[in-house]
Amino acid sequence: MTILQPGAWPYTRGIRSNLRPNSPWTIRQYAGFSTAEESNRFYKNALANGQHGLSVAFDLPTHRGYDSDHPRVTGDIGKAGVAIDSILDMQALFQNIPLDQVSVSMTMNGAVLPVLAAFIVAAEESGVSRDKLSGTIQNDILKEFMVRNTYIYPPEPSMRIVADIIEFCAKEMPRFNTISISGYHIHEAGADLGLELGLTLADGLQYVRTALERGLNIDDFAPRLSFFFATGMNFYSEIAKLRAARLLWAELMAQFKPKNPKSSMLRTHCQTSGWSLTAQDPMNNIVRTTIEAMASIFGGTQSLHTNSFDEAHALPSKLSSRIARNTQLILQHETGIPNTIDPWGGSHLMESLTQELANKAREIIQKTGELGGMTKAIISGAPKLWVEESAAKRQARIDSGEEVIVGVNQYKPADSESIEAFEVDNHAVRDAQLRSLETLKKQRDNAKVKQSLKSLENGAKSNTNLMPLCIEAMRSHATLGEVSYALEKVFGRHQAQTEVVSGVYSKALGDSSNIQAFLKQVDAFAEKEGRRPRILVAKLGQDGHDRGAKIVATAFADFGFDVDLSPLFLTPQEVARHAIENDVHAIGISTLAGAHKTLVPELIQTLKSKGAHDISVFTGGVIPEQDYEFLKQKGVSGIFGPGTPLLESAQKVLESIQWKSKN
Repeated sequence: MTILQPGAWPYTRGIRSNLRPNSPWTIRQYAGFSTAEESNRFYKNALANGQHGLSVAFDLPTHRGYDSDHPRVTGDIGKAGVAIDSILDMQALFQNIPLDQVSVSMTMNGAVLPVLAAFIVAAEESGVSRDKLSGTIQNDILKEFMVRNTYIYPPEPSMRIVADIIEFCAKEMPRFNTISISGYHIHEAGADLGLELGLTLADGLQYVRTALERGLNIDDFAPRLSFFFATGMNFYSEIAKLRAARLLWAELMAQFKPKNPKSSMLRTHCQTSGWSLTAQDPMNNIVRTTIEAMASIFGGTQSLHTNSFDEAHALPSKLSSRIARNTQLILQHETGIPNTIDPWGGSHLMESLTQELANKAREIIQKTGELGGMTKAIISGAPKLWVEESAAKRQARIDSGEEVIVGVNQYKPADSESIEAFEVDNHAVRDAQLRSLETLKKQRDNAKVKQSLKSLENGAKSNTNLMPLCIEAMRSHATLGEVSYALEKVFGRHQAQTEVVSGVYSKALGDSSNIQAFLKQVDAFAEKEGRRPRILVAKLGQDGHDRGAKIVATAFADFGFDVDLSPLFLTPQEVARHAIENDVHAIGISTLAGAHKTLVPELIQTLKSKGAHDISVFTGGVIPEQDYEFLKQKGVSGIFGPGTPLLESAQKVLESIQWKSKN
């Protein structure tokens, strides 16, 4: 086989021919929580201790286009990221941080217009012109419809917004990456590596075609496209995945005949897997993150985030954040690993793995093309089902013990290790945000705000680029929620369809005697009660990460339960109504965003007020052990942390239903 040098087309071995000795990759830790002021202090400390760039995590209300005073977001404010309601919050977030020197990555898709607009205005009012700004806005809405679910508008107007931003930044912000095409969330939702790679590149291809349809030249925008991949524990294959990604992107871009070589170079940020972190024996996660970081580096990433060991319990603590950051510093400065670009080039194992993954991805890209491209494929729902099927198969391998997870399904410690979880005071953050919003609305020129929002609404009805209109609205001190709603009045708010995939989990698990025994218990219950045990699997608040909920729904259906899967983004009152109307025995709440202490007790209280105290409520997901007793006292019947075998969960749910039916 011919082994090309690094920096040579199709860039399989890397996009550079030489190393950057002082900064082989950018250390860019994803962070943000509570208020803008609190996050600003965290950012300054991180920059002072070796971090090279910033990566902003926004809270779920911000992602979904809601201000902190909206009634649907009470429990989510400041929990999974920083709350941004206006230009004042954005200014506080970056106060005294030199934005002409520090690059900023922002994971934002749904409310991408007001967030990017507020960032531009905050920079300009601090004396930094927009053409001096460097960094990335994620702006990858297709994967939101597929897996992550922090969308606002339907697919077609959402793609228009993507194109508006690409067009605006190509002209006004030459140093800024206009989109970060994300395989990370596809990976974390359960896709195998070939599926992750194929869907991610198909998304990228759709964005390129959308920009070309806008009339842009390929070389006007393609050099500022970037990618974002997850790195899991399959060490050799993860390295091969990044090599295959560069190879395939160069091939795909060749059809558009770019003249600038940078248009064909796939540049990527990587993040170690959050899904691979375990709540059991959590110190093992330091090892997992180190291995995944090494795979990212060997694969040729341009920047890297390393996860903290306690993230299966809660937000990272200061200690765990420092360990995560220092993992990268040690790899950069103590190992010698960065001194060679692609040391795997020529290895039969690595070259064959690279080609194998490339071939699998080509098949996926072809399948999406046959569906009419990624936008139409996503509307059809097919890619979402592919990912959910892949996730269910993997969970079955883990639950059966075929795939070993140390400390979870084998080599379990005799004593569990206590982790002091970091917790955001949601009530204090909400109070601070409400005070800030009240002050803003009293002091601003409301007539000017009203006019800017009307101009934005009219722009949405025409073919006007929405980015300049959003900048003027945020400059006039309109809020993020007001800007989002002005667009929602024209575009509408997207409502996804929920569907349970059945048969996949049990088929992957095989003809287990334990399952057969449990199915007999379910049949006996149905014979006695006249119907099968019925469970509603639901998410509460604005948490759209539904991998866990979908797998639970799939497995319980295979275990003989009647399963209802609720729509996303419901309030506790809406979930209670859904449960009562469908006459369920139990509700299973999947939670990853830290709002369980607010929303779950509210759900239980609502059930009691409606006379439905006989419905058992269970929770599962990222819940710190220190919160277990609180939830039990509020009436939760059982708590299932990450790694709990699904058959064990089903057994406990059935026992609770049986006990309540007797009493």
